[in-house]
Amino acid sequence: MFRPMRRSRQQLSQAEAEAVMARGKSGVLAVLGDGGYPYAVPLSYLWQEGRIYFHCAPEGHKLDAIRACGRVSFCVIDQDEILPERFTTCFRSAIAFGRARIVESDEERRTAIDRLAEKYSPNMPEAKAAEIGSAWNHLCMVCIDVEHLTGKEAIELAAARPSENQ
Repeated sequence: MFRPMRRSRQQLSQAEAEAVMARGKSGVLAVLGDGGYPYAVPLSYLWQEGRIYFHCAPEGHKLDAIRACGRVSFCVIDQDEILPERFTTCFRSAIAFGRARIVESDEERRTAIDRLAEKYSPNMPEAKAAEIGSAWNHLCMVCIDVEHLTGKEAIELAAARPSENQ
């Protein structure tokens, strides 16, 4: 169902692709939008045990698209250094494919928003509790259950890695 990477020497291991997802601060969600046009939107997220969580308003283009077709992709860029003298970039990224769903369980929603808040505003328990409490009734959480994850890096980075056979 998912294509093999054409430049397989540049493919990250599963663990490395997961590390990219865990380190990332923002990613781009791509959905099938209105009129069959792709709709891609940057957002903050949480990577948690093979799932991606994000929060959003309880209505809008993103949620309409997810309700119509839950198949999505989510891309995170871990590194992107321009090498002008070589006409290239030194990049590392990961892309996840999966099915998005609106989180219905209050327990899952609470756990996800607590961890998301801790990621972006660590060590602020009182402020976190107040913010979540004030937004709770209007808070929509979405979970992407990842079905396929792959990562890739520039050939320059791949060539600098120790060989697995060493």
